[in-house]
Amino acid sequence: MTPEARPVTTPAGARRAALLTPGAGLYSARVAWRHSLRFRLALTYSALSAALLMLITLGVVSLLLSRMEQQFVDRLNDRADTLAEAFTNLGGGFGQSATGPSAYTLVVDPDGQVIAASPALREFQNSPYPFGTLSRVPVQGTTVRAVKRKAGDFGTLWVGLPEDDLIAARQSALSALLLALVTAPLILLLTGWWVGRRALAGLENAANLADRLDPAVSLAPLPLPAREDEVQRLLVAINSLLGRIEAQQAREKQLLGQIVHELGAPLTVLKASLSRAEARLADPEVARAALVADELTFTTQDLMQLARGQLELKLAWHYIPAGTLRDRLDRLVPGTTFTGDWGTGILCDPDRLTQALRNLLANGRRHAGADGTVTLDLRETPEQLCFRVRDSGPGLPPELGEQIFEPFVSGAGSSGLGLSVARQIARMHGGDLSGTNHPDGGALFTLTLPGAALGDDGDDLDDADVLDEPPLTPVGGTGI
Repeated sequence: MTPEARPVTTPAGARRAALLTPGAGLYSARVAWRHSLRFRLALTYSALSAALLMLITLGVVSLLLSRMEQQFVDRLNDRADTLAEAFTNLGGGFGQSATGPSAYTLVVDPDGQVIAASPALREFQNSPYPFGTLSRVPVQGTTVRAVKRKAGDFGTLWVGLPEDDLIAARQSALSALLLALVTAPLILLLTGWWVGRRALAGLENAANLADRLDPAVSLAPLPLPAREDEVQRLLVAINSLLGRIEAQQAREKQLLGQIVHELGAPLTVLKASLSRAEARLADPEVARAALVADELTFTTQDLMQLARGQLELKLAWHYIPAGTLRDRLDRLVPGTTFTGDWGTGILCDPDRLTQALRNLLANGRRHAGADGTVTLDLRETPEQLCFRVRDSGPGLPPELGEQIFEPFVSGAGSSGLGLSVARQIARMHGGDLSGTNHPDGGALFTLTLPGAALGDDGDDLDDADVLDEPPLTPVGGTGI
């Protein structure tokens, strides 16, 4: 079928509708990481913490390296001063501080000749001074830093100290810094994720509670957490909004009920008058007006059911022959073809079930046209009764999907209530209603009801009555 009026949904609107649909799983399905507030908070926390940690670590390492450098220089200068003092004051123990495997000393006379050397530099003794103005020189595979002092009348004292320990310490500090810069952001991100999960657990629970709300079923207030924080304020605001929505729905239902009530009496009089005029005059125009009055009567019944809501409706259970239901529908929607097993019995509310099936048949007749066919097939299994309504129309628009069962989603000039009311009635009976396109063309609606499963003593009927012809109250509805 081709709808004449239906909601236009943009991609953003579709996403918003999906998020606002009860049970759509805003938070029941895990939010993608790139859309997660928890991830953004953890990432921000990690980035800021990593930057701060990097600055602090750089400062600490720089201070540590400078202290190590200063200690090395002080040690070298202290050794040089001690040796120079020994050369200046020959009674000060000359040579005692210049021994050992790490002692690097040279005594250079004013002519530039090495006149004394420590054991590690014995190769340079009695030869020209080899290092010139260099302060760092390689000696036997070791980098040695050196300073010079005046050695009294002997000339110049050259004192060196190996930098191996200092270089190793510097490399260790830089390696630790690099490791910290690589691992710290990951550790901080994981820690931030865990902290964010704990901190936002209340907000996630509030979102899950709000996501499970179904305004069509209940608008009960959400439970408040014991802790007075932003989450509690959010839930208080949601509860306040729910209260306003519930009050607005009550006013709308009351207004709708009053409108339907005011229309009911005039429509009943009009319908009776047109029926008498049709019988007396046999005028096609009067017959057409009588059909319009019938359609308006059915529409008011659908509006009344919508105003009452599913929870306010009570089913009057009866066990009726399926043939009785078929006769009713044949009178309400002439031209329907009935197939299947109509010799069985049905445990139902006859008026409500007639209303649901009449809506499906009228919907099919509207879209099949005067020359089309509408078929109602009944099949029974031990578990359920299955009513299948098929028409020869163009079929259901695939882009509407389940929206065809929402109120006021309409096509072909109807009120858009028929399918919504029919599904509501089916579910009130413990069954369901679904719609699809038949492989051979046309729309196919399947309404299922639980099987009666009657025992020999009739106990399974509970309070239901077995009637051959229960009274028929006005029923009705329209298609999409």
